[in-house]
Amino acid sequence: MRAVARVAWLMVRHELRLLASLVLWAARRTHGTTAGGRAFGYARGQGAMIFGFGFVCVVESLTMSVLLRDWPTVHHVVLLLDVYTIVIVVGLHAASVTRPHVLEPDGGPLRIRRAVHVDVRIPLERIASVRRELRTVHERTDGELHVAVGAQTSVTLRLTEPVPHVTFFGQRREVRVVRCHADDADALVRAVTQARDGLLRRA
Repeated sequence: MRAVARVAWLMVRHELRLLASLVLWAARRTHGTTAGGRAFGYARGQGAMIFGFGFVCVVESLTMSVLLRDWPTVHHVVLLLDVYTIVIVVGLHAASVTRPHVLEPDGGPLRIRRAVHVDVRIPLERIASVRRELRTVHERTDGELHVAVGAQTSVTLRLTEPVPHVTFFGQRREVRVVRCHADDADALVRAVTQARDGLLRRA
């Protein structure tokens, strides 16, 4: 019973964060971008897919409205669920826009994020290498985290020591390779390389 309650709470928390992301998006603000930090977006690659899915949801809502016009109670319930689904779909995109990857200032960690369900902090001193690498096929492998957008990743980070990644349902994994996508992968690779080299020079 406790496990069911925990899953329910995680689902509710996830959806509340999506709704909060809509507010941030409307206000043109981002989450977790400190002063002096550098943000790297990744949502551009999924925009067409998300809005295409949203369009399908709208068409489905209109179709169900016609089919259920003689059953007003059922029609109202289904319409409410359809509208909520559309809000969540847009919230997923808003979360991706407002929660970019962040390279924190003064030798701070690199945060690799994906909407509201992935947020991995990687200390610069643990980054052995960072390079641009376009991948469209990702097999689940122990010790690797693939944060794909539109089924692709464009940056690969290899670490000297593992970092923790907590999954959506609270399971903890140790990862030594992180692959992610960035709209400007070259800029992310350059920024991480420069920050890491600067940290090593100061050490």
